[in-house]
This record gives sequence, C-alpha cells and structure tokens, in this order.
Amino acid sequence: MTSLPVVNQPPHRCGALLDHLSRRMRLRSESVLAPLGLRPRHLIALTVLRDLGGSSQQDLAKILEMDGTNVVGLLNDLETENLIERRRSPVDRRRHVVELTDVGVKLLVRAEFALAAVEDEVLRGLSDEQRETLYELLHQATSKTEAEACTEAVTRPTC
Repeated sequence: MTSLPVVNQPPHRCGALLDHLSRRMRLRSESVLAPLGLRPRHLIALTVLRDLGGSSQQDLAKILEMDGTNVVGLLNDLETENLIERRRSPVDRRRHVVELTDVGVKLLVRAEFALAAVEDEVLRGLSDEQRETLYELLHQATSKTEAEACTEAVTRPTC
C-alpha cells in the first residue's frame, strides 16, 4: 500500500470570506436604503458629516477619497432632498461648509436603524460576544489604513 505524501495545509486566508460577507451585507444594505432614497455613498457622506459636525467640500472630498467633481454631484443629490446645507465659510468666502439638516439627521437615524437589522440578519450565526470580537478585529485591521489616509489628507499640499 502506497501512502500519499503529507501536504501541509496553507494557513487560513479570509479574503474570500470577507468578500462574500461584504457582498451579502452590501446587497441587503442597498435593498433597505433604496426605499429611503439613499445609496451607500449618500449614507457614508451623511455619516461623515454627522461625525465631523460639518465639513468643507474639499475636506469631505479628501475624507471620502473622491474627486471634487464627484463630491459636488453627491452633495447636489443630498441638497436636493434637503439632507444637507451648503453655506459659504465665514472664514474663507471661497469655500463652502457642508452640514446636515434636521431632515438629514432624522433620515440618517432611520437608515442606521434599518442597517442594524441587516447586520443582525447577515451576522445571525455569531453571538453578541463574537460580533464584538469581529468588530474589534476589523477595526484593528483597518485602523492603520484609516490613520494613514488621515495623515495623507492633512499633509497634502492642496489641503
């Protein structure tokens, strides 16, 4: 009887699983955001504006890692729905300051509530403790990238 050579198993790689999980999360998220009139990019912009308490259009473009022209289109969408307000900066009249409106805050809360239900559905195989561990690990994995992005945004000569 010939024995097969022992082949070492490669270490577990999670890229494919993360991609599958993110696709499931994205598809379900898009389906609950659509009835609210939002797309994921709208939600991200609203969240950033809430967390920052407002922002200049240029800073928002850097944070969102979007071209300025695309940010203007995104903000036009949000302004049309009265979710944001753009005003001239009192410090520099050449710049616009972007802030959430009360309507924007209320819609963001509704969207986050709907997305929490999506997260519960997609991650239903995990306990609360496992979800917290997953969150901490994902936060740790992305924190260096986020810190580097923030540093780049601050140190670029166009800032």
